[in-house]
Amino acid sequence: MANVTDLQTKYSKLAQEYSKLRAQNQVLKKAVVDEQANSASLKDQLKQRDQSLRKQEQEMDSLSFRNQQLAKRVELLQEELAASEVRSKKGKGKGDSPSQQGLQTQSVFNEDLQKKIEENERLHIQFYEADEQHRKKEAELRVRLEKLEGDAEEHQAVVDGLKTKYVETIERLQSDKARLEVKTQTLEREAKDCRMRTEECQQQLRRCQSELNRQVKQSSSVIQEKVPFNDTKLSDYNSLNVPSHNRRHQLKARDVTNQALSFIQDLVAALLNFHTYTEQRVHIYPLDSSIEPISPLNQKFSQYLHENAAYVRPLEDSFLQLYQSITEDTVTVLETVVTLRNFAENFSSYTHFLQKILPYQLKSLEEECEAPLSTAALTAKNRELQSDMKKVTTMFEKLQNYITLLALPSVRQDAMPQSSTSAVFTQLAASLHCLHDAIKEMSKHYNQKADIEQELPTVTQKLRTTTECLLGSLGSLTSITGKIATFFSNNLDFFTSPGYTPRGCTVSLNPLQAESMLANKKKAAAYIHAIKTARPQSVPYREALSNRRILTSSTESREGLTQQVQQSQEKIARLEQEKEHWLLEAQLGKVRLEKENQRIADLEAQLAAALGGSQNSQTAADGRLTQSHEEEETLQKATGKEMTLCTSLVGMLCTTPTNEHVGDEESREELIKTHYMARVGDLTTQLQISDSKAVHFHSECRALAKRSSIAEKARETLSEEVKLANENITRLQDELTTTKRSYEDQLSMMSDHLCSMNETLSKQREEIDTLKLGAKASVKKNKSR
Repeated sequence: MANVTDLQTKYSKLAQEYSKLRAQNQVLKKAVVDEQANSASLKDQLKQRDQSLRKQEQEMDSLSFRNQQLAKRVELLQEELAASEVRSKKGKGKGDSPSQQGLQTQSVFNEDLQKKIEENERLHIQFYEADEQHRKKEAELRVRLEKLEGDAEEHQAVVDGLKTKYVETIERLQSDKARLEVKTQTLEREAKDCRMRTEECQQQLRRCQSELNRQVKQSSSVIQEKVPFNDTKLSDYNSLNVPSHNRRHQLKARDVTNQALSFIQDLVAALLNFHTYTEQRVHIYPLDSSIEPISPLNQKFSQYLHENAAYVRPLEDSFLQLYQSITEDTVTVLETVVTLRNFAENFSSYTHFLQKILPYQLKSLEEECEAPLSTAALTAKNRELQSDMKKVTTMFEKLQNYITLLALPSVRQDAMPQSSTSAVFTQLAASLHCLHDAIKEMSKHYNQKADIEQELPTVTQKLRTTTECLLGSLGSLTSITGKIATFFSNNLDFFTSPGYTPRGCTVSLNPLQAESMLANKKKAAAYIHAIKTARPQSVPYREALSNRRILTSSTESREGLTQQVQQSQEKIARLEQEKEHWLLEAQLGKVRLEKENQRIADLEAQLAAALGGSQNSQTAADGRLTQSHEEEETLQKATGKEMTLCTSLVGMLCTTPTNEHVGDEESREELIKTHYMARVGDLTTQLQISDSKAVHFHSECRALAKRSSIAEKARETLSEEVKLANENITRLQDELTTTKRSYEDQLSMMSDHLCSMNETLSKQREEIDTLKLGAKASVKKNKSR
């Protein structure tokens, strides 16, 4: 689960970065659109200038044409003037009237010519001024166009960088998404397993409850019938008995302290992170310690912040001691909880630490306000943070006072009356809520300050990461203080409830009386334990549980084992019968063999006595002797039928045995019996061992078969998971290809647009150059004229 929370925090950070980059992209898009609008307006202005230039060229052409007409007229007038002068010279003697008329006309022509010359000069000046203005505007437009092209290139580079960054972030987010989907699937499977287990546990709980109810009913009926007295009422002898609600109170106290310990651990971690990141920020802003030394005030502030662990860690250690001191065999009230005093002392030392660093915090914020790039909004947020830090320190001082008051009864029992305890707990809960509100306001103002700082041009990536970490620690601090306040308010009734009380009494029990009562209870428990240890010990609980797990995990059932035992018993009985049968057969065969040997010896003796001197009789006797030996060998290898025949013959021959032969036969029978009994015992033990091995091998085979089936199921589930993972990979690959295609299409469109823009700009430049050349040529023509 820790890994899942880390992934969620990473995913949230990536989402925040994506939102910031998206906002920056929007801003850049707006800038590009504005620049495009500016370029369009400049194009319009250029068109207007071209139109005005054409108009001026037309006017210049008209003026040049008018000038040519005037020049021709001047030439005509000059020719007329010359003709008139010639005429005047010729006609000097004719009188004064024609000469006067010629002078008048010449003066008129001179005035007219002077006016035309002045008008021509004025037109040349206007044309020159218009040409100069056109050149200046053209140069300005070219400079502005080059600047806009550079800005467009820069914006395009920024857009390309953002696109690559977006692609990387999208790929990273997709990989994180896939990883989180795998995690969610595993968690869903675990959740399903947990639901199934909870259902099974609920069923077992119902069965246990029904069984316990049945046992309670049975025991209550037995108590009503068999117990002659009732000790639940108040008397002089049982006034110190511990009631059940006191034990519940003790268990509740341990549970509440355990929850409070987890909250204190989270609070300690959040405070450590907050002080550590504040120290790092002091080294970075307003002056970076890696570039230039920071102020002496911030150096001292950083030195104090570096010592925060010495004041924060003891809070967790002292509260852990408090939790360990609360057990089921103790009385947990304010008068007996001595370790609460250590927690109060450590909390007081941390409060003094906050009071010590408060002035340095305020001065450090003032230095940030005096920074050269600090704005009015940033200064206002620093002022709000100063007031928030003062409020937080004040609330910690209030909490210190209330915790010190709660720790006083453990030092002196009459330090605080019972009636004031509920008021102290109520005020403590209210102070916790106020602390949560103050830290929440400080976190909000810090977030606003961070947003303002992001807009500054001198903000580095190191400062941004440190600020984000500081905001994360403030968020965790806000959440944990809210949890502590809610937890304390929910358990306020338990904190303000009275202490230990005896049965049937409304007056709370004195802690010293309760301690003595518990001491007596421990003595009684030790006595009962000593009595129990005198009896033969039973199987320990853990060993019984392990045996039960072994029995339940075994693949053999009880019925199979009983069947195997019955089969083995039947085999043993059958083998015992066969053993007795073959023992009897062996004894009979031995007896028959001895009797036959005896009979053969007797027959040989009789034959030797009857036919003592005769060779034929000797050879016959030898033949019968060899035949008797062969018969003896055949008797040893005979079957059951031959042995039955021999038993009949032995019965016939054994009618008159001697005493010595009978004793020898009995001793031999005993030896044979003991030998075959030992042999049969060895065979039965070997048979039992082989049967047990066969049973063991059979159980192992069944277990292996079950394991193989389970492994097959696991393989099928894993193959399904692999298929799902492959499908997800293919889907993500398709999405990646589509996004790549879309981005490539957008880039191609933008490149085409840029090419078209370049073509239009080149055409406009060519038109401007041609117009300039035309204007220069016309000016040269006018000047030559």
